[in-house]
Amino acid sequence: MSILITVILTVQLLSALAMIGLILLQHGKGADMGAAFGSGGSGSLFGASGSANFMSRTTAILAAVFFTCTLALAYFGNLRPEGTGSVLERAATTAPAAPADASPASQIPGTTAPAVNNSVPAPVAPVSGPAQIPAK
Repeated sequence: MSILITVILTVQLLSALAMIGLILLQHGKGADMGAAFGSGGSGSLFGASGSANFMSRTTAILAAVFFTCTLALAYFGNLRPEGTGSVLERAATTAPAAPADASPASQIPGTTAPAVNNSVPAPVAPVSGPAQIPAK
């Protein structure tokens, strides 16, 4: 799998570099207008109109290759083997169990919490009316 990803990444990099070179070599739309009024020669390797067609088509093909490689890398980067989830899902399943004595006093270093007997419930005082807020 890593060889395939390396090949796709190499093709993407080469297509990006070739596309940058072709874009920099192309004439802008204003270059033809300037050449029509006599400011510089408009001759090129592929001819006046042939260069625009050849280079623009090659740029479009390279852009399609670059886009396809980008989609393939995104797909392979998002693949996960069966049974594995996100980091949070794995942390939730492997989280250590809370200690039996989880009182706030036991979490302070250097102190020991008194033993709590959970078998006998504490008595509950009956509520006789609405609670009153003490005045200051």
